[in-house]
Amino acid sequence: MNCSKILAAVVVSVCLLPNIGLAAAPQSFEPAALQADLRFAIDTIERQHPQLERSTTRERLEAAAASIRGQLSRAMTQGEAWAAMAQLNPLLADGHLFIGLPKWREQSAAEVRRGTGFFPFEVELDEQGYPVITAKLGGEMTPFAGRRIVRISGRDAQDVTYALLARMHGDTPAFRAALLSQRWWLGFAKLYGTPAVYDLQFAGSPMSHRVSAGHVLPAILQQEANFDRLYSCRINADHTAALKVASFAWSDKAQYFKFTHDCFAQMKAASTQRLVIDVSANGGGDDDMWKEGILRYIATKPYKQGSTYVKRERDGSLSSGSIETATVPTLGEALHFNGKVEVLIGPLTYSSAVLFGNVVRDYGFGTLRGVGNSARTQQSGGVQSITLPNTGLVLSYPRFVLEPPLGTSTPGFLEPTVPSGRHTAP
Repeated sequence: MNCSKILAAVVVSVCLLPNIGLAAAPQSFEPAALQADLRFAIDTIERQHPQLERSTTRERLEAAAASIRGQLSRAMTQGEAWAAMAQLNPLLADGHLFIGLPKWREQSAAEVRRGTGFFPFEVELDEQGYPVITAKLGGEMTPFAGRRIVRISGRDAQDVTYALLARMHGDTPAFRAALLSQRWWLGFAKLYGTPAVYDLQFAGSPMSHRVSAGHVLPAILQQEANFDRLYSCRINADHTAALKVASFAWSDKAQYFKFTHDCFAQMKAASTQRLVIDVSANGGGDDDMWKEGILRYIATKPYKQGSTYVKRERDGSLSSGSIETATVPTLGEALHFNGKVEVLIGPLTYSSAVLFGNVVRDYGFGTLRGVGNSARTQQSGGVQSITLPNTGLVLSYPRFVLEPPLGTSTPGFLEPTVPSGRHTAP
């Protein structure tokens, strides 16, 4: 993808298109209220972020805010306010630091139940920034799979991509592109509305295809609600195993811990020699999910989830220090796995899943493979979310920044392991 074009448009002054919205007769907010919310967000970030210079400078943040403030000159709905203020998100360059839509999952599901249709296809962005169809909305197969969309109802599809990317959050352009692919239907609805029919033109064809909106839950919402879509364990005949863990945020932890226990029990019974753990789409969650659910069975020595940290305390003061307490593996674990471990990472591996990858790599518990350079190995955390007082938009920000176990000697971005005899953490 043309990252230079994206980075050059971190804050884009655009004429926002009328937002049809996801709700009937949406409430609108006057310019004074919109500008007050923007100021509230900027002040909160500058006051509460533990290490703002990690992402940007106050000067660049204030300049971006001034540009956006000029766009808040008319009454706007919540969706339109998000489309304006979210232009800060790429500048903030952190998956935990952004202005977002409140309860977008629940609201989107409610809209589907009420009959609202979304963009009819699941897509992935290609290197040029065009959406490529992967399935129908919701994940069903379609004969259009693999087709590159070049125009959407008269708009250049690449321009649509750049407009949406200019509002996405995340560490890098690659992370933001992957996140947008997953949520294309949502971003398109917020910027361009939810028409009943889409006129789509595909690359290599002058024809226009009229496709009705999709009236099912998008794939990401279906996956997040279904244990069997997030987690799977497969034992192969060649003594290899594939463990898919697409989230560390499942609410029923007992169910998850039983699942991983049973998977390692199956591996033990099958004399498995190689294990591939897939966290390529794991956006994080709770650390105990990988400590107790995975490292319990593969760790061979005490480990720490990081080295040094900078933290914003509740009283507003800053503190820094080192993680002193190590997690000690369970001695004599009957299901301990002694074979080769590989961890599959991807553009959406984030947050606690990055910490997991850091530990596996730095302590030599396994190797990393897949697609990297999307998320920083230095991760923020302790995420706080506050509601902007007028529009109801949500500002999320971290309370600490944590260095990986090997500290700054670790590559800046999570990447596949380089077989160079790199030292492991003590």
